[in-house]
Amino acid sequence: MSLKQRRQRRYVQLGASVAAATLLAGCAGAGGGDDNSSGGGGGKTLNVLMVNNPQMTELQKLTAADFTKKTGIQVHYTVLPENDARDKFTQDFSNQAGQYDIATISNFEVPFYAKNGWLAPLDSYAKKDKAFDQADILKPMQESLTGTDGKLYAEPFYGESSFLMYRKDLFAKKHLTMPAHPTWQQVADLAAKADGAAPGVKGICLRGLPGWGEMIAPLTTVVNTMGGTWYDKDWNAQLTSPAFEKATKFYVDLIRAHGEAGAAQSGYAECLNNMTQGKTAMWYDSTAGAGSLEASNSPVKGKIGYVPAPVDKTKTSGWLYTWAWGVQKASKNQDAAWKFISWASGKGYEQEVGAKIGWPNVPAGKRASTYSNPDYLKDASAFADITKSSIAGVDPKNPGVQQRPTPGIQFVDFPDFTDLGTKVSQEISSAIAGKQSVAAALKTSQALAEKAGKEQR
Repeated sequence: MSLKQRRQRRYVQLGASVAAATLLAGCAGAGGGDDNSSGGGGGKTLNVLMVNNPQMTELQKLTAADFTKKTGIQVHYTVLPENDARDKFTQDFSNQAGQYDIATISNFEVPFYAKNGWLAPLDSYAKKDKAFDQADILKPMQESLTGTDGKLYAEPFYGESSFLMYRKDLFAKKHLTMPAHPTWQQVADLAAKADGAAPGVKGICLRGLPGWGEMIAPLTTVVNTMGGTWYDKDWNAQLTSPAFEKATKFYVDLIRAHGEAGAAQSGYAECLNNMTQGKTAMWYDSTAGAGSLEASNSPVKGKIGYVPAPVDKTKTSGWLYTWAWGVQKASKNQDAAWKFISWASGKGYEQEVGAKIGWPNVPAGKRASTYSNPDYLKDASAFADITKSSIAGVDPKNPGVQQRPTPGIQFVDFPDFTDLGTKVSQEISSAIAGKQSVAAALKTSQALAEKAGKEQR
């Protein structure tokens, strides 16, 4: 059996392995989705599987009155929590079952989904659809959704990078100055000085919650900029290398010395809550967090400053993530699917959301034009420019100081990383909790990574 055949079988097994869980999740999230039942559009119906975040559910509410009314195409939604949605589209796309025409996939899935022929290329549609304006899509987003064959396989619904958020008022109270482009050592020094700036305030909040999409995301950006990598170009695991260990120890030590209480169980949601409630002076995380911090009902609205992701050996270190629309190759409704994507990821949809729901709710982070829209900038002026520059400045193919075997900034882009990253995060979270040393955590993690790396060779 060839290497390609072995990998194909492993990907299909990956899809099959989640079948039981998917069946249990079943129709639980079909969820208020079928606001269009039948008729119209010459009988055209699209089945769309998507994650249940707020911006997706807002899309669902606008579909009948906007998209279906104009096109006659009915849309049946299945809306599930992220893990359940990922299990379900992995199963359906890997088997080319054709149950769903479109799914929200991320830039993590696109490279190997495309390589295995599970996605329909979208280049010809994007080229013909002048109103969609493919050139307006931010370059890193487009590149992250392009296969190794150079073809475009998904369009972004929204995107994000990462940056450092800090309390301007607390910094002023302690006579602290945030550099325009901070290094991680500067951040650590500031965290020590900002501790206790107000009663109960900690210097920084960083994710310590286990999960390949939780703690591993910010930690891996620290590893990248401090000269480390999960794998070298030949898939040799590097978790016990000096650079990887230095970065991990720095991250763990910073949390333990100046981070939030209960850090080993703190993820994005917990850090957002801490920052909103005034319990932390700094927070390094997703650019998406700014929208909540600057919301009209936020206690810290107008008190937050934003600077690029801290660095060490690299010029930038922000991550890149997008939920995007991918069309299953087995779909018999690809023309209709493109019409949906052209609407959902188009400029007109952003205007629709701004007018009907509010500009802070616009699915941003994907189009250059969003950041010159005066209506959007009126509500997002505090963080719009830094969000755009953070996304525009990343390089998914070269996020560190050495060659990698696959693209990816805050993850390693191969299917088994979801399992590997989670297991490694559990070891490091244990170190954050003080149950073992960083060296012990990485020794165990190295063995796990070596096994996964051998499967990729």
